[in-house]
Amino acid sequence: MILPILHYPDKRLRTIAKDVDVFDESLVSLVDDMFETMYEAPGIGLAATQIDHHHRVIVIDISDNKSEPICLVNPTITDKYGEIESEEGCLSVPEYFELVKRYNSIEVKTKNQHGEDFEVKAEGMLSVCIQHEIDHLNGILFVDRLSKLKQSRLIKKTKKSAKQL
Repeated sequence: MILPILHYPDKRLRTIAKDVDVFDESLVSLVDDMFETMYEAPGIGLAATQIDHHHRVIVIDISDNKSEPICLVNPTITDKYGEIESEEGCLSVPEYFELVKRYNSIEVKTKNQHGEDFEVKAEGMLSVCIQHEIDHLNGILFVDRLSKLKQSRLIKKTKKSAKQL
């Protein structure tokens, strides 16, 4: 099922997600819906916070052909290396892209939607995507990582777009 995505500056995007304690069929169903929503949008990552579900669940697929789906439940970055600056966008901030600095490589301890532990070593685009989505779980948007000037321009643009609706 395609789920509605919250858009900036919706205050629900600032909610800090809680850990998942129960790994059951409803979680598997949520993850399936999140993948469907992300692919439909189209995007390469989606945090549960973005669909107004405030648990620590992320789906990602950076492949060109939707062939590498990854689900991270209760992800924690355990190590980080280097720096990369790349252009980021967000399904919750449509049609807005800016350069953001992140760690180039990270290591993550996490679970899948069935509660099985695993680790991810990511670099480049996958590393950036995971960090971006973990930020969502912590109530942080990529625009928070921009200069105050760029943030104020985005707010003006958002207000102007809202008036045109």
